Amino acid sequence: MAVVSSCGLPQVGPNKRQIYKGSVQQEGDAFVVAVNDRVSRATAVTPALGFSQAFINAATLGSDTISAGDTLGLTIWENVDDGLLAAQGGNATLLEEVQVDGSGFIFVPYAGRIRAAGNSPEAIRRIITQRLSEQTPDPQVQVRRIAGDGATVSLIGAVSAQGVYAIERPTRTLSTMLARAGGVSIVPEIAQVTVLRGNMKGQIWFEDLYQHPELDIALRGGDRILIEEDSRSFTALGATGSQRKVAFESQTLSALEAIAQVGGLNAGTADPTGVFIFRNEPQEVVEQVLGRTDLVGAQRMIYVLDLTKPNGLFMARDFVIRDSDTLYVTEAPFTQWSKVISSITGSASSLNSIGTVGSTLAGN
Repeated sequence: MAVVSSCGLPQVGPNKRQIYKGSVQQEGDAFVVAVNDRVSRATAVTPALGFSQAFINAATLGSDTISAGDTLGLTIWENVDDGLLAAQGGNATLLEEVQVDGSGFIFVPYAGRIRAAGNSPEAIRRIITQRLSEQTPDPQVQVRRIAGDGATVSLIGAVSAQGVYAIERPTRTLSTMLARAGGVSIVPEIAQVTVLRGNMKGQIWFEDLYQHPELDIALRGGDRILIEEDSRSFTALGATGSQRKVAFESQTLSALEAIAQVGGLNAGTADPTGVFIFRNEPQEVVEQVLGRTDLVGAQRMIYVLDLTKPNGLFMARDFVIRDSDTLYVTEAPFTQWSKVISSITGSASSLNSIGTVGSTLAGN
């Protein structure tokens, strides 16, 4: 049996003894830590998603907000026979196809350069009226959009209908615009919404959009809205129902849920006292877990769960799995013993077979 064991029996990965041998306390470079309530609280770090105050405090746009590239039509009436703009014998001036330039401005004679983008036609009318009233008595101004979509946003990614949508009265906020596009086309629990506005970027969970009303931000022309699936994953190895890379199925994932996602422990080979989570842990988390301040940079951490303890399942339920974790379940000692026995009996059977063949050949 000792000879068979020394030959190196096949195994799915390192056993408990080999993992502990690789700890800092012995001759390795990883910290092996048993999971308890304090460790679970210190390591429960989840992605911080949300919108900045610049997004949240932005006021709702009017449905008729003008944007760069729009074409406006202006009609100006003057209350005098010989006005600034009107032709001889008339008191109305028609300025068609006044285009908003790339900087968002238009030019109106005697009123000068006026900011149009971001304003409504009514706001532009008031500005022009105020400036002309200094030169002609009681001017009357009409402003209307002739061409252009006004303020628009683009929706891309996992939405039912990607495209460019105008900000209209029913679609001034993020949630209503997503509804206009047919909603998300992926599982809502793992959908993330990213809004790009100029050089600003905000990202939230799709479900948080409806649980926290303040995240239903007002949209701005030029906003780009991206819907994508959560890219986090973990790797499951060892004596589990399956060995593979597994995508997260919710915002937070516990060790117990991770085990369930891969089909649980292998009933015939798994050691429930040897459930390990391998992780590169940031320095600030390591300091809380180990109670040390002399370590610099990220550290290799191995967290141990013993599901056979009275509170083992509770510990597994409370321990949070993070992106790129490796969940590894060791084989039970009985499994290795069975392999030893199989190797011995298999070797004996092979020797008997050889002996039988030899006897047969000798008899011939």
